[in-house]
Amino acid sequence: MKLRIAVQSKGRLNEDTMELLKEAGIKVSSSRRTLLVAARKFPMEVLFLRDDDIPETVADGVADIGVVGLNEFEERAADAEIVKHLGFGACRLSIAVPKDVDYTGTEWLQGRRIATSYPGILSRYLESKGVQADIHVITGSVEIATGIGLADAIFDIVSSGSTLVSNNLKEVEVALESDAVLIANKNLSTEKREILDKLLFRIDAVMSASDKKYVLMNAPRECVQAILDVLPGIKSPTVMPLAQEDWCSIHTVLDESCFWDIIGRLKDAGAQGILVLPIEKMIL
Repeated sequence: MKLRIAVQSKGRLNEDTMELLKEAGIKVSSSRRTLLVAARKFPMEVLFLRDDDIPETVADGVADIGVVGLNEFEERAADAEIVKHLGFGACRLSIAVPKDVDYTGTEWLQGRRIATSYPGILSRYLESKGVQADIHVITGSVEIATGIGLADAIFDIVSSGSTLVSNNLKEVEVALESDAVLIANKNLSTEKREILDKLLFRIDAVMSASDKKYVLMNAPRECVQAILDVLPGIKSPTVMPLAQEDWCSIHTVLDESCFWDIIGRLKDAGAQGILVLPIEKMIL
């Protein structure tokens, strides 16, 4: 029995998904010519598809699970369940208008023409705001729609915002914050649900370690409490005596984002020989 996962055939989500599987100890051939590839060291096979085909493929049971952007999942409104947000592929779906427009709020959109590749999400958003607009569905370069006179505004994916700037647009409304999600068929068998649980266990271990560092330091025993007061570790740090009398070794796990904020305070508190190591996996 194997669990079939649908993965985007190319692009950023493909790269991030394959890296996640690799970190989880699941080996998959990188061949671009094969649509269905069996994984090694785990009961799984990978089905490579276009991103917009993944939600329905999972909902129909052709694939058991899939990795897809939340934006595509919401647009397709497929009858599948989100089982985990994966922490990569962050973007947002936003309304943008020409820079010289005096945008006063969603009421400005009333009766306007809006170009988009996501008519479903846009329709639901406008309805929630009580706005009726003329939605033009475009596949391709949505950002040029206002420049060629096709629309008064656009609704599209925004990451850094540089594409909007280069097309003289400004972001005025955010309708959806998106990232990569793991979705699953709602009718998985007990056996496949058990395999999925094992996969989620591995993914959790990888994600938990992704922004963590293992930190070791030495300090005089008299300084230990002052150092512990500085450390915001996930649990109580480990303190062990050293061969040198009245000296201790302190071990802890820290978020990488806060390490540089407290390194000076650790040294001021008496820490010496601070060693910072990456963490590959972390089981909580």
